Amino acid sequence: MNNRTMKRNIVLLSLICALSAGSMTVFAGASNTTNSGSPAKASTQQNKAVPSKPALFTPDQLPKLLLQEKYERIYKQLSAALKKQIPLNEFKKVGIPFHKGAGSYKLSSKLPVNGLQRYAWVSSKGDKGVEAIFDSKHTIHSILFKPLQKYPQTDAKRTKTKFQLPFHGNWFTFWGGTNALVNYHYEHETQRYAYDIVMEKNGYSYKGDVSKNESYYAFGQPILAAAGGKVVAVVNDIADNVPVGVMNSAQPAGNHVIIDHGNGEFSFYAHLQKGSALVQVGDVVKAGDDLGKCGNSGNSSEAHLHFQVSDGADLFTSKSIRVQWKDADDYVQGTTIKAP
Repeated sequence: MNNRTMKRNIVLLSLICALSAGSMTVFAGASNTTNSGSPAKASTQQNKAVPSKPALFTPDQLPKLLLQEKYERIYKQLSAALKKQIPLNEFKKVGIPFHKGAGSYKLSSKLPVNGLQRYAWVSSKGDKGVEAIFDSKHTIHSILFKPLQKYPQTDAKRTKTKFQLPFHGNWFTFWGGTNALVNYHYEHETQRYAYDIVMEKNGYSYKGDVSKNESYYAFGQPILAAAGGKVVAVVNDIADNVPVGVMNSAQPAGNHVIIDHGNGEFSFYAHLQKGSALVQVGDVVKAGDDLGKCGNSGNSSEAHLHFQVSDGADLFTSKSIRVQWKDADDYVQGTTIKAP
């Protein structure tokens, strides 16, 4: 459920490039931009003026440059690896028609991704999105142009139940919000308003060996009932994924707890740690009761909590409902959540 593609150190050995008339996605690993070390050749024209290089543009300038069709300038700041994947003419061929009529772009989220920064912008009409991943030198290592589908009717409906946060301490919204750029669940009716939430410190979700679950701050953290109700499902015997990065697609929810709130609303707590569940089917819980511990079981790329509310107890056939939170309107990608 956590489709965290740019996780950990972003040192990718393979390059992925996908182009279509409607969208463009280019992902590439960090390239080596150091000098070759070759000695400089002496010049007999030392007095000639050297043309100055144009100033690097900052991430917040990218949407405007796209609308102005300044593709040559943008292209110069793509990483070397990215340039190998897409020539300038193809970059323009896809980008120019995509951004026609976009009007303007507004920043939707800014996400630290283990040493890099991921920016997402949405057009004024809400039908187009731009994503780019920059390093500290403003080099672009990934870029995405994505058509966006809106669902205003379901966006406007909230749960009858008011939910509190299902954990203690500071957490971070990795996927959450009402468009597919900031919440990849959004395109799927059964998980449209789901959240994937991790713990991060200084922009990293782990410390130490990236392959070990215990290195991740979220692993083993208590998960709490977000509202009172009756427990209707508990799975507690699925192994946490080892090493981290291996996912169990055959049992996508992993260990989980489902609570019936008695009004056609069911809350889901997925990817729990094996053997950590503290409740059984039939138990009546109140808001704040311990349910189990955060884990990395199921279709999960690292320790995190998948939380959502649906109109039925079957995660894959019921419809997701947008959550009415007690203390916030919503938790959008990039939001730091401070719980008691």
